[in-house]
Amino acid sequence: MLRKFYKMHGIGNDYIYFDCMKEDISDPGELSKKLSDRHFSIGGDGVILLRPSTVADCKMSMFNADGSEGKMCGNGIRCVGKLAHDLGYVKGESCTVETLSGIKTLQLTLGADGKVSSVTVDMGAAMLRGEDIPSVIGGEKVVGYPAEIGGRKWDITLVSMGNPHCVVFAAPEELDLEKIGPAFENSPLFPERINTEFVRVLRKNELKMRVWERGSGETWACGTGACAVAVAAVLNGCADMNTPITVHLRGGDLVITYTGETVYMTGGATLVFWGEIEI
Repeated sequence: MLRKFYKMHGIGNDYIYFDCMKEDISDPGELSKKLSDRHFSIGGDGVILLRPSTVADCKMSMFNADGSEGKMCGNGIRCVGKLAHDLGYVKGESCTVETLSGIKTLQLTLGADGKVSSVTVDMGAAMLRGEDIPSVIGGEKVVGYPAEIGGRKWDITLVSMGNPHCVVFAAPEELDLEKIGPAFENSPLFPERINTEFVRVLRKNELKMRVWERGSGETWACGTGACAVAVAAVLNGCADMNTPITVHLRGGDLVITYTGETVYMTGGATLVFWGEIEI
């Protein structure tokens, strides 16, 4: 059966999107493994489905390149907002999206063509309790915690934005993520695996990061990761609360504001191309 797909990216974090508002797809995890291959298929960091919701304007279902389902994707949800608007499911300049991490509210910025060019997402509260990440490390906050991972000692800060993140302040360009990333992802400290961000502080409220995502490896961008990095920077005294924090990723920049109660993320959403594929 032929199905139309949309290849979209949020600052280089690219996924294959399907409009399932009227007709769903069975076994999207297996489909994600098949279609994410960059040599023998479409290629992407995974598959995201736009589905109907009874509690929001639409629902986002996200699957990593290894077929595992993710609870949240910051760059992906911006593209979901664009797709829902540009396909006519959402009118106006705001929408709500149901995710496995709750309902998120999006503010849509429209270009001269009437289509969405950028999106601000209210990502909700950052979870900081060690048990809630989840991690075997306890405590109300895990900030600058000394841990041995991959045979090396690191100071780690843990933040969950619906997805679990481990933030390390280290020179990202000097690290071999192909070796270090899997050591973090599969560390026994994190029973459900972990996403890890390696961060350099360029100046107050300006950060540079690389990310190793569980199930996908190193990606060009991670929206929830950028949010976690901004929160970690505030907790470690490297950035200010209630102030826009610019996070530079391989694929581009995100602007994050941490209020202490919620996290706002602003960034682009881009349609690369669309086509049809036999599934």
